[in-house]
Amino acid sequence: MRAVIQRVTEGSVTVNGTTTGQIDNGLVVLLGVTHEDTEKDLKFMADKVSNLRIFEDEQGKMNLSVKDIGGKVLSVSQFTLYGDCRKGRRPNFMQAAKPDFASDMYVQFNELIREQGLEVETGVFQEYMQVSIMNDGPVTLILDSKE
Repeated sequence: MRAVIQRVTEGSVTVNGTTTGQIDNGLVVLLGVTHEDTEKDLKFMADKVSNLRIFEDEQGKMNLSVKDIGGKVLSVSQFTLYGDCRKGRRPNFMQAAKPDFASDMYVQFNELIREQGLEVETGVFQEYMQVSIMNDGPVTLILDSKE
């Protein structure tokens, strides 16, 4: 499981002209699922996202999590995180999970984040989405549950 995590002052997802998810202060999580992912990967990623200390405290140090600041999470499924661009000029997506499995994992990930006490907004799985992100810092991190 891979995630690109961005600390944001605002983020939103639009599908066919309709906003399906929108947050202010918090995290935008672009989540990719591979066919080898397990419940262990889900739990690792949800715990890491919920508790990652990337928000500044009163001394200006990254010492607070999204939970600590009362922020929200905007979760967007992103199969292209498993695009392999090493050969040729077009990405190979063979490592991305099949849609049924990926959808189930994405839903479970969002539920685990909610169980951490966070509000989660989402995009729409397998739809063309326009994602607007106002990155704060900028702070952008990449997580991989296998590394």
